[in-house]
Amino acid sequence: MTQSHGYAAQSKITPLAPFQFDRRELHDHDVHVDIQWCGVCHSDIHSVRNEWGNAVYPMVPGHEIVGTVKAVGSAVKKFKPGDLVGVGVIVDSDRTCPSCKAGEEQYCEGGITLTYGQKDKYGDLTQGGYSNNIITDEHFVHRVSPKLNPAGVAPLLCAGITTYSPLRHWKVGPNKKVGIVGLGGLGHMGLKFAHAFGAHVVQFTTSESKIADAKRLGADEVVISKDAAAMKKEANSFDFILDTVSAPHDINHYLEALKRDATYAQVGLPDKPPVINPGNLIFKRRNWSGSIIGGMAETQEMLDYCAEKGITADVEVIKIQQINEAFDRVVKQDVKYRFVIDMASLGA
Repeated sequence: MTQSHGYAAQSKITPLAPFQFDRRELHDHDVHVDIQWCGVCHSDIHSVRNEWGNAVYPMVPGHEIVGTVKAVGSAVKKFKPGDLVGVGVIVDSDRTCPSCKAGEEQYCEGGITLTYGQKDKYGDLTQGGYSNNIITDEHFVHRVSPKLNPAGVAPLLCAGITTYSPLRHWKVGPNKKVGIVGLGGLGHMGLKFAHAFGAHVVQFTTSESKIADAKRLGADEVVISKDAAAMKKEANSFDFILDTVSAPHDINHYLEALKRDATYAQVGLPDKPPVINPGNLIFKRRNWSGSIIGGMAETQEMLDYCAEKGITADVEVIKIQQINEAFDRVVKQDVKYRFVIDMASLGA
């Protein structure tokens, strides 16, 4: 076994604390990554606090991982020791179902294996990136360009691909009016990508204090969504809206902003389902849809695109010893726009 150490939750009510554990030995197709940076996703908080149910403890969270390859299995062809790489939300799928064969592993009919909190095919409990290393199949490892700040790359493995994938799927680009709901870890990446793709981008936010930042990040317009008159002016004008908010909120006034046949895509995952007025869909043939991350090929495409365009997440770097404080600040929306842990702070 490979000895590892990190920070884990022992229950839904205990803070994260130092934890020693073992990872599996290197199999033929495995890559051993020494972790240098790990983003803090709101999903980590939901999982640790068992807000979605089915949590398994002890739990080492973290699925926005950037590090250096330490060793590779005998059959690995894509990577070599010293390579800068990333690992995201999933570390396995059945790779035989229609979704996997289509390069959409995130929708695997046989079931994905998450980077932490699930049993893998070897019977081991997966543990995530709030740790010094990870071992996973090369298929779920990605090349990272040394041109980019690696701390800013880490959130691309979740927040980045979660917004990139639906924007690409629904062909966001020039001559499209696109709305982004929420300006947080997901929202600021959706805004950056929609702007880079050439769309006319409108940022929806409840906070006037975020107007200047939204424009700095690429918004052509900013609409305060609690202003009923301002929202009414946007009626029937959007080709696509991406909702990145993970807290419960009313989506009906955003649906009313869509054109006929336009799409509203949900990527934020509130713990309570929204209540939708069916008329907001029926009378304009609008579409309400959803999306999660992206397949492995699309994730690599996104990372390569970011390297070409110089796109990274806006991050606040913390030490692992600050993680419990960081969780509380994420819940309070007190971060611009993603915490990233410098894993060197974990020590030897």
